[in-house]
Amino acid sequence: MAVLRWCRDTRIDWHYIAPGKPMQNAFVESFNGSFRDELLNETPLSPPAEAREKTGAWKEDYNRNRPRSSFGNLTPQDFAMKSRLGTKAA
Repeated sequence: MAVLRWCRDTRIDWHYIAPGKPMQNAFVESFNGSFRDELLNETPLSPPAEAREKTGAWKEDYNRNRPRSSFGNLTPQDFAMKSRLGTKAA
């Protein structure tokens, strides 16, 4: 309900994904597949503190070190730096 209230307050339209149409949210489906294949299926996660540590390390790698095709095969950090340099040059 908090998300729906926020959408209403910020005047952002909320759209549900149609049942059986995961490609309407391909980004999340791709992330879920990577998370499952690379961490959940490969790593025993117990006790909870160890699960948090391993999940945090995977998240850090995913968010900072992996090249993204949508960024021209740059890592998010490299893309951000290149974008900042391009903005300063303009």
